[in-house]
Amino acid sequence: MTDRPHAVLLYHYFQPDDVISARLFGELADGLVARGWDVTAVPCNRGCRDEVVTRPARERWHGVDIRRVWRPRFKQASNRGRLLNAGWMIAAWGLTAAALPSRKREVVVVGTDPVLGVLAALPWGLWRRRTAVAHWCHDLYPEAPVADGMVGERSPAVRGLKAVLAQAYRRCKLLADLGPCMRERLAAYGSPGRAVTLTPWALVEPPAPVEPDPATRRDLFGDAALGLLYSGNFGRAHSHAEFLDLARRLRDTPVRLCFAGRGNRMDELKAAVRPDDTNVSFAGFAPEGELERRLGACDLHLVSLRPEWAGTVVPSKFFGALATGRGVVYAGPPDSAIARWIEEHQVGWVLTPATAGAVADDLRALAADPGRLASLRRRCHAVYHHHFSRQAQLARWDAELRQLLPPG
Repeated sequence: MTDRPHAVLLYHYFQPDDVISARLFGELADGLVARGWDVTAVPCNRGCRDEVVTRPARERWHGVDIRRVWRPRFKQASNRGRLLNAGWMIAAWGLTAAALPSRKREVVVVGTDPVLGVLAALPWGLWRRRTAVAHWCHDLYPEAPVADGMVGERSPAVRGLKAVLAQAYRRCKLLADLGPCMRERLAAYGSPGRAVTLTPWALVEPPAPVEPDPATRRDLFGDAALGLLYSGNFGRAHSHAEFLDLARRLRDTPVRLCFAGRGNRMDELKAAVRPDDTNVSFAGFAPEGELERRLGACDLHLVSLRPEWAGTVVPSKFFGALATGRGVVYAGPPDSAIARWIEEHQVGWVLTPATAGAVADDLRALAADPGRLASLRRRCHAVYHHHFSRQAQLARWDAELRQLLPPG
């Protein structure tokens, strides 16, 4: 057993938490076990949605050895709590590096929850020099709060933090980003580690393009010929002006837009909708058991990213849309990762003030052409399974991590 490759996963939350990133790390662990790895996961003992909930300190799940770190009940929803949780977990992971039994062929994969989690690369590089560190970057800090206007890019705190982060990134032998824009931001830290794009996959992967459920579609879009759905979190990184402009251009057509989700900018979106926006509606957040039916009820998915956030995050709903066989209308920077994939694979439209008129014309034509819409569904589904599916990404993770191991 000591010669088997060993992967240590450092992430704030793990199964049975249902937060998307925890699910992804759980499926990564499961996939590595299936490919011959021993896997140890080191999350905290607190529930993500309810921090009163605590998990067992030690547990075996699908062959994964889960060793949970006890953490105080700091509120993850507050800025102060998030920073306290980050400091606690990074320190605990440093102790884990010293205490965990040593293995000959080992890698550690650290994520970005808690914020600044990559700093765990410093103690791991100190205590376990033979262990290669890989970082799966889902979002960037302090770049995200800078994009949100919470702190200035040239402030002493940001400059000092970036200097410390640069040391952590340089300890990483593998930097896994979510797209070319994120890779460009990470490159500024000067890490000599290998850079590779390893995207998140969809939580629901139907074997064929999903056929719309008539009742769900009717609830969301009435009798519209073309239904556009925004499903999921609508937060600080997202914008709505482009979508409302598009809806107003299509007001006298059989095209409807529905926003179904939650987030700290949803109230702002609702306030911006006027009484004459009769082709715009809202729906509640769908539980996971209804997710496939909800995602498949529309014809196209709406995805957005404010320009200043490009490279700090990549909206995961893009992958969920393709998995169900649905194209994407993306309101975001034309040079961002999603825009590049849309153009490369021909799976949707990039919506900007300059392209709004052309996009509206094309959607109007699509609503009248069911054959073209069916062809788009098949292409999106095929593109997802070839490039972005769980199995495609897990195979790449296995190959990338094995390159970090010493011969054995």
